[in-house]
Amino acid sequence: MLVKTYGAAVQGIDAIVVTIETVSEPGVSFSLVGMADTAVKESYQRVLSAMTQSGFSWPRRRTIINLSPADVRKEGAAYDLPIAVSILAASGQITCSQPLEGYMIMGELSLDGSILPIRGALPMAIRARELGFKGMIVPKANVSEAAVVNNLDVYGVESLREVVEFLTGKTSLDPTVINTREEFSRAAEIFDCDFSEVKGQEPVKRAFEVACAGGHNILLVGPPGAGKSMMAKRIPTILPPLTLAEALETTKIHSVAGKLKRGSRLMTCRPFRSPHHTISPVALVGGGTNPVPGEISLAHNGVLFLDEFPEFSRQVLEVMRQPLEDRHINISRAKYAIDYPAGFMLVASMNPCPCGYYNHPTKECICPPGAVRKYLNRISGPLLDRIDLQVEIYPVPFDELSSARPGEKSDDIKRRVVKAREIQAARFAAERNVHCNAQMNSRLLSTYASVDTEGLEMLREAMNRLDMSARAYDRILKVARTIADLENGLNPNLTPTEAAALPIRLHHLREALSYRSLDRGNWGQTVAKLPFEK
Repeated sequence: MLVKTYGAAVQGIDAIVVTIETVSEPGVSFSLVGMADTAVKESYQRVLSAMTQSGFSWPRRRTIINLSPADVRKEGAAYDLPIAVSILAASGQITCSQPLEGYMIMGELSLDGSILPIRGALPMAIRARELGFKGMIVPKANVSEAAVVNNLDVYGVESLREVVEFLTGKTSLDPTVINTREEFSRAAEIFDCDFSEVKGQEPVKRAFEVACAGGHNILLVGPPGAGKSMMAKRIPTILPPLTLAEALETTKIHSVAGKLKRGSRLMTCRPFRSPHHTISPVALVGGGTNPVPGEISLAHNGVLFLDEFPEFSRQVLEVMRQPLEDRHINISRAKYAIDYPAGFMLVASMNPCPCGYYNHPTKECICPPGAVRKYLNRISGPLLDRIDLQVEIYPVPFDELSSARPGEKSDDIKRRVVKAREIQAARFAAERNVHCNAQMNSRLLSTYASVDTEGLEMLREAMNRLDMSARAYDRILKVARTIADLENGLNPNLTPTEAAALPIRLHHLREALSYRSLDRGNWGQTVAKLPFEK
């Protein structure tokens, strides 16, 4: 007898349907085919024990199982449940009153017949709805995650016996229902930190505001204890809230990576990832024997914070160059090629030298000659070019540190950031996959970030003095466009569409140029004033 059940395999952050075809016929052998990895092949022992503990028996017949399509690699133990159901139906031990072709079934079986959670339940559920499945049966621990998908009956189960009784009509299960839009609108962003707790550092706070308003990458350079990490961890508090589409995409990535907590639904806060500097290139960009998203994809729609930037290996840093430009990463190996999204905001921090006190106002640097430049050179020029804002940070004076006056709250900064993003949304309404100024290409720069003759002359002099690259020139224009949007967003008489059409002015360019500290060949030393410092 031939029986088919349906599961799914995750490729990248999307899923494809896998058909589990089981034939039970006279004989005494068992075979499983269809490009299954070791974990899938080991399902024989788990399914055998689970069936026995659930009151069933392994058929004393020749059993052949094919996982179709056969040219797609099947990985993990999530196929245990559909395999067990198909064997029971093919051997005649159960007669299903529910049509098996109407359900996608996934779950890992324990030896006692209980069902363990799986990875990637959300993209599987999205695929099931797209293909017109009536419902989906998943482990109880994954039901909230999969039920985010509307117009699909999602059932959470805890044991093989419970699944069999549902499919044979002996018991009924109530599908888990979640109103995605209501759930998303009700969810509130709650943070345990705030920019009001940061004493002083007003120029750095302004740089963070500009970076968040335009989605720009930012690098902080300063001595230990200046507050680099403290302020970086507060960036999520001033970023615009996730849209529903962004929340679904972000949740899909974390679901595939197995990073969602049990019972999680939609992610409503932008991710903040902070890997240690000993991370490997594969862990950063993704891939591996069983491909999973890396840290740059887990930070998609959020922030990737790299503390102690020069301490990361050169190879790790260089693999970020392409994702920073293209906002996605293509993992190509001998047996597979996967594309992961990587639209993150890079926030990095570093000491100015190995001892940490170069250019410190009170402490002397003890590094030997040339050590400062050598330390900075651990970060390649092409990578520095891709960082829009390079900001020096200094220790907070005692008078500011001991002041009882609180700083500006994150909510106040966030309101200005959101206003600037609304202007950018109006500007790029007709553009596909462009949502903020940092994503502008050359065509959009020439359209929306043009400057007058006076501004061009100042840029020409600064470019010649600092020997900047063409990419750095583009970055300056993007940051200046964001600074203009922040200023125009404060005008209540302007609509976002009107504000989007206003030009960049000279003082916007001056501020944007001031955020290119590391472009100076004699960085950190007393130099002649540049045109934007007059």
